[in-house]
Amino acid sequence: MFALVDCNNFYVSCERAFQPRLEGRPVVVLSNNDGCIVSRSAEAKALGIAMGEPLFKVKDLVQAHGVQALSSNYALYGDMSGRVMGHLASKAPELEIYSIDEAFLSLHGMERWGLDGYAREIRAEVKKRTHIPTCIGLAPTKTLAKLANRVAKKDPSLGGVLLLDSPERRTWALARVPVEDVWGIGRQYATKLHALGITTAAGLAQCSEAMARQHLGGVVGARLVRELQGFPCQALSPSEDGTLKRQSIACTRTFGKSLSAFEDIVGAVAAFASRAAEKLRRQGSVASVLTVFLSQDRFGNTPPPHTRSAQTTLPVASSSTPELVRFARALLGRLWQPGVVYKKAGVILDGFEKGGEGQLSLFAPDGGERVERLMQKLDALNQRFGKGSVQVATALGSRMPTGKSTTPWHGQQQRRTPAYTTCWEELWEVG
Repeated sequence: MFALVDCNNFYVSCERAFQPRLEGRPVVVLSNNDGCIVSRSAEAKALGIAMGEPLFKVKDLVQAHGVQALSSNYALYGDMSGRVMGHLASKAPELEIYSIDEAFLSLHGMERWGLDGYAREIRAEVKKRTHIPTCIGLAPTKTLAKLANRVAKKDPSLGGVLLLDSPERRTWALARVPVEDVWGIGRQYATKLHALGITTAAGLAQCSEAMARQHLGGVVGARLVRELQGFPCQALSPSEDGTLKRQSIACTRTFGKSLSAFEDIVGAVAAFASRAAEKLRRQGSVASVLTVFLSQDRFGNTPPPHTRSAQTTLPVASSSTPELVRFARALLGRLWQPGVVYKKAGVILDGFEKGGEGQLSLFAPDGGERVERLMQKLDALNQRFGKGSVQVATALGSRMPTGKSTTPWHGQQQRRTPAYTTCWEELWEVG
């Protein structure tokens, strides 16, 4: 039996955990540069505010109903996620962290404990420890657990928990979910299924394996249908810390203001490459392919294409920050054009190999162990003294007395709340 634990309106819930005055009020959290809405409270959803909607388009609605709009506070959200996932890891033999606010638990062999009651106990404990509300779906397959979680969110009478432990319960739940909301069914597949007269998850579960293979991408579609029928085809895939290892890492940002100077843009790209390298080392991988892109304002007057990119294959796969920054800077030199104003940049790492097992170069200097030890020291210092305490000089911006960076490419966060749990200067004060 699998359980999917999903935090409700996670970013908003993190803000409410430290600002109880926001309970019961419409609240939205904005993307980088305070642009689009990326999280909504139930009250904001009821007003018709859509996910991904630019804030300026709903400005009148926000003002008319007193909607509280907040900047993203990713340091806070990441820390709160770690607290939730840490507790969930203690409640089940296996944990797979699916996203910042979702995790699969393996509850095989625990059925005799009464899984419905156990799930409600987990939900209450997470709420007590972190003030984050959750919903939990339990089922014999991961796809059904995801579906059960969705139904539990939509139906308040279920109390946030739905256990699909019988054919009757599964049939009831499947009939309540539109086919486009099934995990693994995208917009194109949904359109195709509607054309075939399949509009609900129940209709999809009744498909034959041959039909699923024909219309849903071969064996992947067949597995999805089998999972909806209650036959597990996917196991948990946790790493040592419960997270899935990424096959690609991207670090991209829209600049706080448009930039044209090479020094400003190279600082941004160096910072993005440094961040990507840190994530790469955290999962014990090295990358062999590096991509850098630059984008102009697509809403400006310049004709398309608005984005240009350059890619290179490294001579030796690496996770070294200085090495990746050096190659990223070289790629940027091929993209940057004098006098052109840029709005966004990014670094993407691909071609992953397990660290320490990559192919070596016959002509490269033998400094692998020394570089690895240097990166370990770098990560240890940043973990001890705070993210970004030690960086390559290219990525450093000037600092104000408060410690906040004045780097020109940093995004706007005019509505950000304090990082209550990760910054000494912003600790929660109780008066």
